[in-house]
Amino acid sequence: DDLEDSQEETGWKLVHGDVFRPPSTSPLLLSVATGTGAQIGTSLILTLICAILKIINPMNKGATLTAIIFLYVLSGSVAGYISSRLYKFCDAKAWKRNTIATAIALPGALMTVFLVLNIFLAFVGAATSVSIFTIISVFLLWTCISTPLVFVGSYFGFRAERIQVPTKTNQIARFVPEQQWHSRYPWCAIIGGFLPFASVTVELFFIMSALWLHQYYYMMGFLLVVFIILGVTCVQISVVMTYVQLCGENHRWWWKSFFSCASAGFYLFLYSLWFLTAKLELVGFLPIVVYFTYMLMISVAFGLFCGSIGLLSSFWFTRVIYGAVKVD
Repeated sequence: DDLEDSQEETGWKLVHGDVFRPPSTSPLLLSVATGTGAQIGTSLILTLICAILKIINPMNKGATLTAIIFLYVLSGSVAGYISSRLYKFCDAKAWKRNTIATAIALPGALMTVFLVLNIFLAFVGAATSVSIFTIISVFLLWTCISTPLVFVGSYFGFRAERIQVPTKTNQIARFVPEQQWHSRYPWCAIIGGFLPFASVTVELFFIMSALWLHQYYYMMGFLLVVFIILGVTCVQISVVMTYVQLCGENHRWWWKSFFSCASAGFYLFLYSLWFLTAKLELVGFLPIVVYFTYMLMISVAFGLFCGSIGLLSSFWFTRVIYGAVKVD
């Protein structure tokens, strides 16, 4: 037993020559998702700070939503910088493709879904359809402000030095032994995403009530504390899951560290199903489609935010622990 324990404790040291090997599966998608998640997180923190400083009135829901969109657009350089730094670390050269994908991936997808939904609503004459002026305004914000800022962030990210790591990567990848069930897909994501979601469940009920039950939410200071707790939980979960994985001599931690926290978005969508059946009294097919469309958008954004914290914290963690080990 002592021998097995010692092997588990030192298993992570055996993969020192592979732990910083760039992800073999789509480093472009990983860097874009991480950069976009960081942009979402930055815009939410700025919104909460503005609400606490009374710059935004949370009682005015329209103004709050406008502020979130505007601050998201202004945070474009954060997405460009983080995405480009990560992409450069992966020894990838297609910097133009990375920058364009970061600028258009999530906004483009959300705009397309929103546009299709709005055309459908306008066609049936629903009161919830948005005016064409609003759609054009959001499109111009995206193309004229957010996209150039992403390019500015990418420029500085690619100009910066490649992120330094404490160990050299071997030429040939190390064989990954059979993993425990909790380190394999989909269990690592199912286990990992539950705690970040659980940390915000109580507050989530009041936010959902404000969104869908015509109630008001004004405890922005408390929400900022919950937001910080969510971030800390994501860091802890990601670090623990990555350490367990490395102890099992599995050096392919990049995507797993992302999904172990990003799966909180899946739990949020499941919660929205419960909220629909238990609290809402939507009549007809159309209101349910609108509800699910918006909740899917929110769940994706929430998952990207949590996933970016998970990956960045695991990257920091691996650099720290391998920097403290002397390797021959």
